[in-house]
Amino acid sequence: MKFMKQTNTGSAGPARVASATSKFGRLMLGVAAVAVSMSAAAQAQDRKVLLLSSDGTINIQGDLISVSDGYYLLQTALGDLRIGQDRVSCQGAACPKSETADADAIIGGSDVIAEGLMPLLLGGFASAKGAEVTVENEQTVGNFSATLVGDEGYGDTLGAYRVTSGETSDAFAGLLANDYQIGLASRRISPDEAQSLKGAGAGNMIDPSQEHIIAVDSLVTIVNPSNPVSELTLEQLSDVYSGRVTNWSALGGPDLAIQVVRHSENSGAAGVFNNTVFGSQGPVAGPREFEASDNVEAAIFVSENPGAIAYVGHAFKRGQKPLSLVSECGIGTTPDVFSVKTEEYAMFRRLYMYQRADDQNPQAEEFLQFVKSDDASIAIQQAGFIDLSVERVAQGSQSPRALRLAGLTSDSFEQDIVTEVLAQFATHDRLSSTFRFRTGSARLDPRAEIDLERLAAYIETLPAGSEVMLVGFADSVGAFEPNLALSTTRAQHVAARLAEIMGGAPANGVTLNAVGYGEVAPVACNTSESGRTINRRVETWVKNG
Repeated sequence: MKFMKQTNTGSAGPARVASATSKFGRLMLGVAAVAVSMSAAAQAQDRKVLLLSSDGTINIQGDLISVSDGYYLLQTALGDLRIGQDRVSCQGAACPKSETADADAIIGGSDVIAEGLMPLLLGGFASAKGAEVTVENEQTVGNFSATLVGDEGYGDTLGAYRVTSGETSDAFAGLLANDYQIGLASRRISPDEAQSLKGAGAGNMIDPSQEHIIAVDSLVTIVNPSNPVSELTLEQLSDVYSGRVTNWSALGGPDLAIQVVRHSENSGAAGVFNNTVFGSQGPVAGPREFEASDNVEAAIFVSENPGAIAYVGHAFKRGQKPLSLVSECGIGTTPDVFSVKTEEYAMFRRLYMYQRADDQNPQAEEFLQFVKSDDASIAIQQAGFIDLSVERVAQGSQSPRALRLAGLTSDSFEQDIVTEVLAQFATHDRLSSTFRFRTGSARLDPRAEIDLERLAAYIETLPAGSEVMLVGFADSVGAFEPNLALSTTRAQHVAARLAEIMGGAPANGVTLNAVGYGEVAPVACNTSESGRTINRRVETWVKNG
């Protein structure tokens, strides 16, 4: 990625484009004392300011002496301090005012995306255009502007983008007020939010032309590397976080007290965790050995304490031991990239960008096209999220999935289907491109169109003579034979839509087939609606020629 320079507009905010990703890779904060000669006039009441960091580690009040070379000089009860502007926000009448240049497009909403992903995405966008990007930080932590200059920084200005960081709800409020051209959301828009925007002339917010799934984020349960426990059931995880189990010996581990690490209940991570583990009953009060302000603190605590357990974002399992999750029906999933891409790992969330239908902003549209392309994958990966590019893994007759399927008991009719599936496992790899449906229908979910476009591009890279199989599965609601027929219909529907995108049959001699296997080979439990949703799917299998 190419960068021209970073400047501060007399205010504070993260200069994170060239390095890490705010909350998802926060740098050590530097605070150095300096000897500064003070006059009595500098201690006037109108010089009082409050400097705050986004993670709460800096909270300092004092008299502002000056702002110079990217630093605040502050007189405090601890002495005179010099604090980097890009580490804190400034509050008070004496704080320098923002002089942010006018933007061609304003992008705002979820801090997870605004601070964790947008700096790298804009840097990648600039690189893809052969441009340099200048970043100007604003007074509010997480807010910044980025200006793209063509010809490696020697050409014309190609676009100016302003990013504001807040909550997901701010994205939809900003779109409703016509303040934002792109809204950033770490959850899907609610029906009420969509209706409000529709009533304001913004169009159908869940139409694929306005709702864009850009990446997937997952939560990983981690323990200290010295802990021999390698997997937990969701029930066991519920027991730990509700305080019903307080010692690792009850979970097959050592006689050691469990130290529970929690996040703020208002955090997005806590929302995903509580929804997965506790379901509709919501978060349950329990032990709280340590409350982490972010993923970094949680991971550090686990590394330093043998009895600790925590949940962190996908990017933060660095040196700690990740645990596999086992469902109530015994199906286990590991927190690897492939299982998150297929959305078969339990704790995940989609990340979205939204736009109005009646706001045709060329700079916003060009940026969105980049974000949805494979060119954005590197930036998404660098930010610690999981991109939507196609990944391929071997299935094999000895894979955990194959062994689990082979151990299932069934009648002779179902056994014939199981035998056929196992035979295909031995010869076909699986792609991460997985398509899901609404209950009892062949209607694809919102992510499908994105994955179909990427799959079509991937197929074009396969050697001549390869075979691509669209393989349909169903949940266990209803009789076996109707489910078998429905799974076949779903596979045929995906194959037809894929062929349509490719302009007919693949041009490189690749064959495209569709088959359905009903409710065999479930990847989740059929005892809940969420599990059944995961099982209503069409997988993509590939065999090279």
